[in-house]
This record gives sequence, C-alpha cells and structure tokens, in this order.
Amino acid sequence: MDKRQLSERDICTKYITPAIERAGWDRMRQIREEVTFTAGRILDRGAVKAKGKQKRADYILYHKANLPLAIVEAKDNKHAVGAGIEQAIAYAEALDIPFVYASNGDAFVEHDRTGQSDWIEREIPLGDFPSPDELWQRYRAWKGLTDEEVEVVLQDYYTEAGGKEPRYYQRVAINRVVEAVAKGERRLLLVMATGTGKTYTAFQTIWRLWKAGTAKRVLFLADRNILVDQAIQNDFRPFGGAMVKVQQEVDKSYEVYLALYQAITGKDGREDLFRQFSPDFFDLVVVDECHRGSAAENSAWREVLDYFEPAAQLGLTATPKETTDVSTSHYFGEPVYTYSLKQGIEDGFLAPYRVIRVGIDRDLEGWRPEQGQTDKHGREVEDRVYNQKDFDRTIVIEDRTRAVAARIAEYLEATDPYAKTIVFCVDIDHASRMRRAILNAQAERARENRLYAVQITGDNTEGKQALDDFIDPESTYPVVATTSKLLTTGVDAQTCKLIVLDQHIGSMTEFKQIIGRGTRLREDYGKRSFTIMDFRSNTDKFADPEFDGEPVQVYVVQPGDDVVPPEPEDEHEYPDGGHEQPFAEPGDVSWDPDDEGRAPRPVVAGTGARVINERVQYMGPDGKLITESLRDYSRDRVREQYATLGDFLTRWRASDRKAALVEELAERGVYFAELRALVSKEGGFDEDDWDPFDLVAHVAFDRPPLTRSERARRVREGDYFDQFEGTARRVLSALLDKYADEGIGDVESVEVLTLDPFRQMGRPPELVRPFGGRDGYLAAVHDLEDRLYHAA
Repeated sequence: MDKRQLSERDICTKYITPAIERAGWDRMRQIREEVTFTAGRILDRGAVKAKGKQKRADYILYHKANLPLAIVEAKDNKHAVGAGIEQAIAYAEALDIPFVYASNGDAFVEHDRTGQSDWIEREIPLGDFPSPDELWQRYRAWKGLTDEEVEVVLQDYYTEAGGKEPRYYQRVAINRVVEAVAKGERRLLLVMATGTGKTYTAFQTIWRLWKAGTAKRVLFLADRNILVDQAIQNDFRPFGGAMVKVQQEVDKSYEVYLALYQAITGKDGREDLFRQFSPDFFDLVVVDECHRGSAAENSAWREVLDYFEPAAQLGLTATPKETTDVSTSHYFGEPVYTYSLKQGIEDGFLAPYRVIRVGIDRDLEGWRPEQGQTDKHGREVEDRVYNQKDFDRTIVIEDRTRAVAARIAEYLEATDPYAKTIVFCVDIDHASRMRRAILNAQAERARENRLYAVQITGDNTEGKQALDDFIDPESTYPVVATTSKLLTTGVDAQTCKLIVLDQHIGSMTEFKQIIGRGTRLREDYGKRSFTIMDFRSNTDKFADPEFDGEPVQVYVVQPGDDVVPPEPEDEHEYPDGGHEQPFAEPGDVSWDPDDEGRAPRPVVAGTGARVINERVQYMGPDGKLITESLRDYSRDRVREQYATLGDFLTRWRASDRKAALVEELAERGVYFAELRALVSKEGGFDEDDWDPFDLVAHVAFDRPPLTRSERARRVREGDYFDQFEGTARRVLSALLDKYADEGIGDVESVEVLTLDPFRQMGRPPELVRPFGGRDGYLAAVHDLEDRLYHAA
C-alpha cells in the first residue's frame, strides 16, 4: 500500500514506533504514546459545558519514570518530514524536554534545545534515531551532572497503586528543585498559582531528597494550623512515623518536622523552640506561603531562616512579594519555575472567572453631610466629601451596606442561592454589619438555617468554628462568609463560586491571594468557574502586567544609588515589620490593626444608596478580560471564523455534529449563556429558549432569530413525520421535544436513548431497529436537523 495513503496512526505503527524500538527504547518502560498532559480549558457557557482541546504528545520517551528526555510528533506521509516540529518544540518547552523530533515515516527532524551541539536542527534517517544511553549522556553533559548528583536526580517519586501522579507542571517543578539541590544550590523559589498543588509538589520534592539521603532531616514551615494539619493528613501522610508536628516540645528523634512558625519563634509568648535545634540540624527547610514574611529582613520568619542558614531553603508561593521593604526573590533568588494563574486556566486545571463591577451612587458621586448633621448616635459628622475609600473605614453609610448585600442576594437568587460565597470587608466591624445585612436581604434562606451567612474573623469564635463546614464541599451551610483578613490566604475553599470585594485592596500580593480563593476546580460539585463581584474598583488590577507576570524585583535603594525608589504599596504596616498579619492565637486568628485604638466611626442612616451602573467582564481565550461590549466581542469572534452569513450557514448545514461547532465557537470566546440573556432581555423572550444557531446568526449577522420552540413547531406542522410510524415516529417525536427543551447537543448523541423518556420505550438496540440500525437512525436524526434549520 502506498505510504501516502496511510493514516497518521498507521505511520506510527508501521514506521515510527519500530524505528524508536530498534534504537533500544523499551516499549513498556520508556515509551509512552498519545500522552495527554493538559485537561483542556473549561468552557462554561451555560448549556455548553465543554472543554477546550487537550494538549497531547504523540510520543514521550523517558530515561525513567517522570524523567523525560525526548518528544516525538508524528504526521501522516502527506506532510513533510518536519511538519510537526514547531508544535513539538512548543510542547517540549512546556514539558521541559530537551530533545525534540518530528517524523512523517520517511525520516526524523531533530531539534536540540540544550545548545550543546554545533547545530540546532537537522534531518536524520529513520534508522539513526538516538539510543536511550546516547540521549542520557547528552542530557548529563548539558546539566553537568556528576555521578553523585545523578544518584539524587534519579531518585524515584513516591507512588502507590491507584494514587495520583504529578501533573506535567508539578513534575517540572519537582525535577528542577531536586536537580538544583543536588548541585548544591541553597536558596530556591517555586511560584505556583493557588490551586495548582504546591503542597503535593513540596511533598514529592522532599520525598525524593529524603530517600536519596540528601535531606535526612527536613523542616516544613507554615503560618496557619490548617496548612500544617492538611499536609500531615493528606500529602505528607506517606512519611508516617518519621514525621512529627512541632508544638510545645522538641523531640529530635524524627526526620520530617512540620511546624507553625509562630509556635517555634515565641510569637505566642513561649521561648524560641527552634533554637533547641542546632543550626545545622536540618538539611532542607521548606517555607509555605513564603511571601508572608520570610523575605522581610526584620521579620520572625527571617530569624528562623537565618538561624538554619546551612540548610537548603525552598520558598513556595503563589504571589511573590516585591516591595521596597520585602523581596521574595532577593532572598530566595529568581524562581526556578513559575506556573501562573493564566496558564492554569488555559490548561484546564484552574477555574476561569468573570468580573461584575458594580457602581453605587455614593461611591461614584461621593457624599457630604448637611451642616451640623449628626449620626444615629448623636455624634457630629465632620463636614467634608466622603468617597469610596472612606466608607466603612472612617464613616459608615448603612444604606450602602444594605445596597451591597441586596446586590449579592439578587445575584445568588438568579444563579445559585447556595453557592459558596466569600465577602471581603474593610475590617471586622464591617464584616459583622455585612453578615447582618445579608441575612436580612436573604431572610427566607436565613430562616431555613441561621448559618446561611456567618462572620469568619479572628475575634468571632462561632464563625471560626463554622470555617470547617464552610470549606467542606459536602456541607451546604454556611453559604456566605463575611471576613476581613482571615480568609485571604491558606483556606482551601474548593467550591467557592462567588468572591465579593467590598474593601480597597492596595497590595497586588493580597489581591492575587484573594482571587486564588476561587480558582480551584470541583466539577464533581458543579464548580467549573467563579465570579468576582467588585464594589471598590479593585479589578483594575487585572489590567496590570504584574497581575500574572513574572515577579519584578523592587528592593530598597542603597545610599548613593542614582535611583528613585518606587512608592510603597498601599497596605497596612504591621508590627513585625513585614506588612504581615500577626496572630493572637497561633495560626488561627486574624488580627486587624485597624480595630485597635480607633475612635468610633460615625454611623449615618437615611442617606439612601443604590446601584447606578454595572459592567460584566469575561475572561477571553487569551486570558485577558474582555473590555468591549459582549455583543461586539462575540460578533468579532464569530466573523474570525465565518466571514459571511453564507459561510456560517454552509458549515452548519454540512456538519454531522452541530454541537461540535457550538463547542468550537465557545472555545474561541463566544459566551452563549450570557449572549442568550442579553438577546432575551432585548427581545423580551425566555432566555432558555434560544438556539445557539440563532444567537450566532442574530448577533454576528443581524439575522432575525427563532426560538427552539418555534423551530420545533414548524417541523411538527410540516410533513416530516408522515414517513415514519410506530416506534420510529415516537422516538423522533421525543427527540424533537428534547431539542425544544434542551437544545441540539442531546439530540445528536446516541446515548440520549438511554435516558427518559426513551428508556421507557425500550433498550437502544430496539429503538434503532425500526430505522434499519444505528446508521439509519443517525441518518434520520441528521434529516431531522435539516428540517429544524430548513431555510434558516
């Protein structure tokens, strides 16, 4: 058979795989084919709940498990030999693989990313594919690995039957840290977005260095009890009896120590426990959430790190801190690896978000008291104009609080009244008032359960006790948590769907941490995306390159330097000098500096407050927020694919699976659910009754739309059903009803026959038999679709 007639899979089977095996690669241990390494971007577009394309490598070749050396991209023989090389290089960059190949079955094109060869790219015969030993030796030479270092680098990962394996970016992070420590580096930084598994990455890193004997004794430091306890109970569990949590006494017989830094530094009034260890006791110190103070030269964190200076030290953070006083990279060095929020969303490992920016009249117009006006307690209100930054900090406008609570309640009722929600308030007093306002705004829900809304702050014992239930995906209550600082970081609220910002956030670090409370995916609980509702213009920070870019170091300018230091971030000064929050109780309580020594704020009632504008922004395929109107943005995305209405109609009618076209447009950034609501509002129709076809044709090409009900009615009024009888007619009639209720996606799937009402009619083989079998059934469905969109 002519090679050019073979499929890509046939080319792999007959030519590429045999060539790789002849070079000595072990099929069972070293060759993996069709390796999918991303999950596919979440496309949550109302009725369209799909995923974008997953990234998949045709071949990855390993020296041993989790140590890849080469990637091979295959094409059929109609393509040139090197047709897949650029795609393979892009994958290799993401996967940290040095040797890249492409083939069409005639030969290989080889691309060397190490820079060790006197060539960058070359073509080699099919029979000259390099052996595993050749590539390993080239890899060792590139890395400059000694025999002793190789023993560390080749240490196995922890594995268990049925256990999880590291995702590709976790593997890259782990390998880079292990290799750096093996080569003697002592200050290392990993930057990984919230929700991407920093603790699991830390565990695998520690495990390999511990097993290799490089890190015989390890200290894992965190500043929240919940972080330490979760690590012990989950990711760190394999350490078993070698592991201990440091509390009030020091026992030097263990190998892996986990500690709250407050518990070992005397922050809670005890002596510095860490000094009971000798400075060289630990070989490795890992600092979780290292941005929170470990990089500040005068902080308690640094006292511990400086004391254990001989140890290798690894900082973990989602948000490197770079201010005039604190620099994460100044202490730990440039990140050995960065995995950003944008990349996590693009890969489908993190939840995408939309932003609702709400404008309240008092915020936008300001408020000035009348001459001699007093507050509700009889205190005179200073005569000046109060603006957004004043509210709830220097003055309380009760009607404003109620307006915010009413908008939150309205959103929850319109989407999911039991969606986990965190409201970030100015301080503890504001959090208390906001809880009350939300309970009143959601009175019916609150009567069902008094814990519908709770205050979770450092001074609120009941609220802190409710924290475990709030973050438990199985627990319905509490639904809404009002807070000021306690939930900013370190709380794993996996099912949080709504984050409300009703405080001014000056710090980019804190902003990133707050957004991180919503980024976790839990599709098993219906959490595919989340919403940010912003009342204080904080989401301007999404336009700041610093939001998701590489950390830029800003450090104290030394005397004599001809540089003007940048302005410090607008954040609170804390007593430990590190812009961080001390804790009244180790690891559990949030302290708000604004609540100490403050004069009572005026509380003004009867001013009125209302929402006067609102803007919804969505995350586009490029990871940036869409700033133009949704209608214009959607039209542009459609016309990038289909220049004219005729092009769209031709493609739609010719497609055997129309739901695939809908998913394709969703992946390109067409927000069907939001468009449906927009068009329905303009036309006064039920938004659930719009067909994706009509939305696209109407928004992109100004074609008058029909609803699904109207399309279904036209088919019933015609002669389509005259050609069928009995079971076949009942099946098609039920399919038409299903289209009217749910859309085209379910109609096209044979699996729909396993659902009601079809399973009441019989088993799928029985239902397709009157059509002459599966092919006849699918042909009838395709004909039904033609009728639905006839003369569209």
